[in-house]
Amino acid sequence: MFKKASLVAFASAAALLLAGCGDDSDDTASPGSSSAAGGGGGGSSEQITLGFAQVGAESGWRTANTDSIKKSAEEAGIELQFSDAQQKQENQIRAIRSFIQQKVDVIAFSPVIESGWDAVLNEAKRANIPVILTDRAVDSEDTSLYKTFLGSDFVLEGQKAGEWLKEEYADEAGPVNIVELQGTTGAAPAIDRQQGFADAIAGESKFKMIASQTGDFTRAGGKQVMEAFLQAHKDIDVLYAHNDDMGLGAIEAIEAAGLTPGEDIKIITVDAVKDGMQALADGKINFIVECNPLLGPQLMDAVKKVVAGEEIPPRIETEETTFTQEQAKAALPTRQY
Repeated sequence: MFKKASLVAFASAAALLLAGCGDDSDDTASPGSSSAAGGGGGGSSEQITLGFAQVGAESGWRTANTDSIKKSAEEAGIELQFSDAQQKQENQIRAIRSFIQQKVDVIAFSPVIESGWDAVLNEAKRANIPVILTDRAVDSEDTSLYKTFLGSDFVLEGQKAGEWLKEEYADEAGPVNIVELQGTTGAAPAIDRQQGFADAIAGESKFKMIASQTGDFTRAGGKQVMEAFLQAHKDIDVLYAHNDDMGLGAIEAIEAAGLTPGEDIKIITVDAVKDGMQALADGKINFIVECNPLLGPQLMDAVKKVVAGEEIPPRIETEETTFTQEQAKAALPTRQY
């Protein structure tokens, strides 16, 4: 753990961190992980080390999220031990245990799924290593196992998607047949985005959810499942996809079936990555709910506060908006991800 032997040592460490100094640690990262440290300098045994276990690289959103975390760690002078779980919970658990063995100062991770974390989080707690959840939550009843959750309100994202749908079809009697591309089964965003959307359209009898299946947050998965939806249902009016990548894959399937995305089938997605925003600007997607992946600066701020012993709120939310076609056209030229 981060040593606090004396106020003098702590003040010296703080000064070094602010100066961005510190060499790479000699600790060996777990298989499949990489190390990135802050700017060069004289080195310090008190440099903060963060172990981060990422979900994978399943989408444009996740790639932007990883880039933000790596860049922000470097800018903050924090040594980063990074592991890519390739969307497998067992890989994340293995990485977290490796971080515990390395005695990192803080562990952060985006859980592949919500459940099954109590054992390894208790191991981190016994080792006095604080844990920060990013992007995705866990379903543990023991909230003392982590310091805070940093990310989006996924239920609200689903509600925003449903509210747009109600407004779009306000003057139509229906029925409006909807298909849903869910995210990874058991993942917090998949569960919450489905719930929020269902809550928003509840009580509107004209909206019919005729099919709902996971596309695992991938473009290939979205295309494959949408192909199956199109074969099984000839009367699809709306597609609700839990992320842009699945929506983009679905567009390929819709066009291959001789239909016009955005017209024959209206499409709602979540994320607002560049490829999704371009499809929205082109009229192939009708509405996007933003989920900001650039969590790096907020994460590094939280890491420093936790190490310093400062109190942080149990939930830190990101600010996000929604986009129509015209708003996407305006935002694209300066879009960072």
